[in-house]
Amino acid sequence: MAISAKLVKELRDKTGAGMMDCKKALTATEGDLDKAVDWLREKGIAKAAKKQTRIAAEGLCNVLVNDNEAIVYELNSETDFVAKNENFANLLDDVGQAILNSDASNLEEALKVDFKGETLENALVSATAKIGEKISLRRVSRTVKTDDQVFGAYKHMGGKIVSLVVLEGKDEAVARDVAMHVAAINPRYLTQADISDEVIAHEKEVLTNEALNEGKPAKIVEKMVAGRLNKYLKEICLVNQPFVKNPDLTVEKYIKEYDSKVVFFLRLEVGEGIEKRQDDFAEEVMSQVK
Repeated sequence: MAISAKLVKELRDKTGAGMMDCKKALTATEGDLDKAVDWLREKGIAKAAKKQTRIAAEGLCNVLVNDNEAIVYELNSETDFVAKNENFANLLDDVGQAILNSDASNLEEALKVDFKGETLENALVSATAKIGEKISLRRVSRTVKTDDQVFGAYKHMGGKIVSLVVLEGKDEAVARDVAMHVAAINPRYLTQADISDEVIAHEKEVLTNEALNEGKPAKIVEKMVAGRLNKYLKEICLVNQPFVKNPDLTVEKYIKEYDSKVVFFLRLEVGEGIEKRQDDFAEEVMSQVK
């Protein structure tokens, strides 16, 4: 029988399940709304859908390379305990391979990728039902290099932090060293040329007010701020930072010894930017006895 969009929406509003899952449920139950709800519950989909509102700020990041293409992505869970589970590790690898083998270059495209006969988005809902925690794909980025360039990839703590570097040159060991530096030091920019005028102006204003509040004479504040600003800009730019394995050299000087040049870098850290839920267990217990 034909399933109307109105009926699908009604089931979706009632259960929180995805549109396609609601349509499948209604088709399987010949349009019976109550039976469709039971169908979704039996499949674990309704329960999983309710978990989609939870905060998943743990998990792992990963980086996969295939010839001239690489993907960096983050798969989240609610707890670190689940992230250490073998099932989660296997899912992380399978998700990455599916994205790498596709044409997806961002999160929106990745969620539409075929994953064992269904979309990756629906597969993650199923994984949520199976694992018992919200599982979500948060960030996906594809990087393409030329034959004259080399990738450097690095994973820290099994994927709590991952980094990817593209170098002009042929030395993969050097590229990996720079990727390790990126993971450890977390530069914000490649070079000072990448920093916007707005960012520089904001930092100059902050440093000026800081110097004035320190009671420095106005006539020397300008020179003082110029020096502090220059130091700050060097600290946040990859090529100007002291190389983590040899602080006597900057990253730029280190790679020049190998006739190389950094053209791109990317760093992901699990959960960065997510406001994690702070549970008040005392309040939770009290709410249960009221």
